[in-house]
This record gives sequence, structure tokens and C-alpha cells, in this order.
Amino acid sequence: MAQAAAPPPPPMPVSAPAPPRSGASATRILVPLGIGALVALSLGIYGRVHDPTGRSLVTLFFTDTIHLKVWLATAAFLLAIGQLLGGLRMYGKLGKRRGPRWLRTGHRMFGTLAFLLTIPVAYHCLWALGFQSGRGTRILVHGIAGCFFFGALTAKVIIVRTRRWPKWALPTMGGILFSLLTIVWITSALWFFREVGVKF
Repeated sequence: MAQAAAPPPPPMPVSAPAPPRSGASATRILVPLGIGALVALSLGIYGRVHDPTGRSLVTLFFTDTIHLKVWLATAAFLLAIGQLLGGLRMYGKLGKRRGPRWLRTGHRMFGTLAFLLTIPVAYHCLWALGFQSGRGTRILVHGIAGCFFFGALTAKVIIVRTRRWPKWALPTMGGILFSLLTIVWITSALWFFREVGVKF
């Protein structure tokens, strides 16, 4: 009587690739943060050493440049609120679902538009006014937050373009960016509306 063939040996288990070390990922985040810090520092130094012109730039249909600035800053702040709500929805923090597919596209468009609106405001601040540290706490806080805003924006753009960062990096930078823009808006546009009124 023939003997039954021996069963084949069980397949060798394939070991899963080791996940990336969280320490290494956390260390890599220092690269965009460092670049953002250099941008913020460069803007602050330029605003400090640059001789302010004190002149106004374009006014469009507004009565003067200051009204143009406060309304552009307000529009950027409102778009940032929309971005914050959209980001919370995409990460499942507002409701169980992550929102429709067009939400990501709208999120990017709102962010780009908000950034474009801040450019003429920041340019006028640096070119016409400079970085002023001896005219009160509000102006000092506004200048520091403005410089750090563009530094944080630079870091966020680097993180968005690369998927090698920890998952917490992008929402954290988004929150920091929104907080800085809020401070900039409170110490400029909101202060102006309270002191002068809502005018065009």
C-alpha cells in the first residue's frame, strides 16, 4: 500500500515593512518650520531696516488705501473661516461624513484666494509703514503676527506638496495659520472698524 504524500510545508510568513519611526517624521517637520521661520525673520528685518515711504498705493474704488487694506484683510479672514470649516469637515470633525468630493478643490481655491488678498495688504504695510516696534502693543503684535503668518504659510505650502510628513502636521499648520491671521485681523481691520466705523 502506497504511503500518502506528505503535505507541503506551510508558507513562510512575510514580515510587514516596518512603519516609519515617529521620531524621524517629527524631526523632518523641522525643515519646513525652519524655512518658514527664515521667511518670517526676513520680512521682519526688511520691515525694520527699510525706510518707510509713508505713501499710499492703489485705492481701487475705496476712498483711500487704509480702507482698501481693511476690506481685503476682512475678505481674507472670511475666506479663512470657510477654509477652517471645510478642513474640519474633510477630517470628519463636523459630522460623520467627510463631505462631498468638490470640498477639497474648494478648500484649495479659498486658500489661494485668501493668500492673494493678503499680498497687497502686506506689501503696503512693509513698503509704506515698515515694522514699527515703538508705537504701542497693538502695532507690535500686528507686525509680529503678520511676519509669522507668511512664515507659517510657507511651511504649510511645503507640507501640502509633500506626503512624507506626519498626519498631524497639515491640520496643525492650518490651525496655526488661521490663528495668526485672526490676530492680524483683530489688531488691524477689527480695530479700525471699532475706532473709525465701517466705511468704504
